[in-house]
Amino acid sequence: MIRLILTAALLLSGTSAMSAPAPQVIAHRGASGERPEHTASAYRLAIEQGADVIEPDLVMTRDGHFVVRHENEIGAATDVADRPEFAARRTTKVIDGVQTTGWFTEDFTLAELKTLRARERLPLLRPANTAWDGQEPLLTFDEVVALAREESARTGRVIGVAPELKHPSYFAGIGLPMEDAFVAALQRHGLTGADAPILIQCFEVGPLQRLKARIDAPLLQLMSVAGGPADRPDLSYAAMSTPDGLRAVAAYADAVGVETGMILPRDAAGRSLPAAPLVADAHAAGLKVVVWTFRAENAFLPLERRRGDAPADHGDLSGYLKAFYALGVDAVFSDFPGAAVDAR
Repeated sequence: MIRLILTAALLLSGTSAMSAPAPQVIAHRGASGERPEHTASAYRLAIEQGADVIEPDLVMTRDGHFVVRHENEIGAATDVADRPEFAARRTTKVIDGVQTTGWFTEDFTLAELKTLRARERLPLLRPANTAWDGQEPLLTFDEVVALAREESARTGRVIGVAPELKHPSYFAGIGLPMEDAFVAALQRHGLTGADAPILIQCFEVGPLQRLKARIDAPLLQLMSVAGGPADRPDLSYAAMSTPDGLRAVAAYADAVGVETGMILPRDAAGRSLPAAPLVADAHAAGLKVVVWTFRAENAFLPLERRRGDAPADHGDLSGYLKAFYALGVDAVFSDFPGAAVDAR
């Protein structure tokens, strides 16, 4: 039987999955449209707004700990650039084929990173969020799991966690392999079972295939409109999203996490085109479908959903979400989980 994901609260309580609210709402890095991403306040706000699951992106420190950041480069999302004691650590690296300049988590110990404070990563689009700059420390994966459990006890509903392993092949290549440390963390928290309130994501293929052999927790293969897995140069996400490709994914994953444009493509002007068959094809392969990422700003919305001309102005996010809900998707990632809950 196909495991139902993202309904951990219902599975753990014994409630019938048929009564589960669908689709589920995953708070993308917390309520990151309203607070600096990956902060405790962003996660707590998302839960207050009704999110079913919170998402931490995982990167590694020099001493092998998981910290929660969008990328291992942290120049824009922390105050590290203002810290003279770390100025000499600014460098240029190639991450999954992309040359990037800044400060990288793998060049810091956890103790050093804990001295930094989070900042809004998109201040031009989300200037109101800068009011929280400098107020909160960087979180570890353990701390996010603890937060989810504290909020579960407070609210009386199980809050799931959807960690994404970021750049695992890159980290393995610099002597910081993620998988053993990640499995150890899952075991420590009792999150390896099929009914665990967790959904493990990755854009790469190999890590998910290897995790499949080690744990029973739900796994999600991420895909984007362009490109392919960093660890599989022979594969493209376009090929993986075909019926044959989806059947291959179903051999090791429970779900696919696809970019909005893979379901509702856009034309050259940015207007939505008719829906692609991906949702039906994935369901036919036995996969759940999770869609990323729903944001309110015009900069991220298709032309017909924009309101006004300013990229930072908010458009018709509710209508856009409802269009995907009507197509039968199983879950959505949103920077504005409150809007996703309301539209549902």
